[in-house]
Amino acid sequence: MSRAYAKYNMLLVFTGNGKGKTTAALGNALRLLGAGKQALMVQFIKGPWESGEHKSVERLAPDFKIIRTGKGFVGILGDTLPLGEHKKAAEEGFVITRKEIAGGKYHLLILDELHNAITLGLIPLSYVIAFLDYAKDKVEHIITTGRDAPQEIIARAGLVTEMRGLKHPFKKGEVATKGLDF
Repeated sequence: MSRAYAKYNMLLVFTGNGKGKTTAALGNALRLLGAGKQALMVQFIKGPWESGEHKSVERLAPDFKIIRTGKGFVGILGDTLPLGEHKKAAEEGFVITRKEIAGGKYHLLILDELHNAITLGLIPLSYVIAFLDYAKDKVEHIITTGRDAPQEIIARAGLVTEMRGLKHPFKKGEVATKGLDF
């Protein structure tokens, strides 16, 4: 017996200082693809370097697409770009995202590192809230990720998960591991 699922909109928020926010969003996208649907991830902070998800998504195209709009981590890890460059990239990210979802092709929209972009002042919270109101009629589900999710986004969410860091190799001076961290 097949079961029909009703279309409904849910905002899912993955936040906290622990590892796994983007990974959880990617897991949801993988599950959604298994249901014959399509997903779009827009990365607002992560820069132009290649990571495991970028290599994997090539195999999942055209059902899963990742667009990197960020210029890299802001103010850390050797970033020398003016803040204005990062702001411009975040603004362009929303323009691109709006165009991508306008036709209703995607069932899931992931706004990766969005909370960080807000906290860093790259995009105003009021703009994000207006965008979420627009996007909820274009996609079935939206996932936002990043540390320090604003209360206004948490209040709108149907599911909020906080990743809490208890132990991480980075604290012992170990570098990121390819395939696990990127």
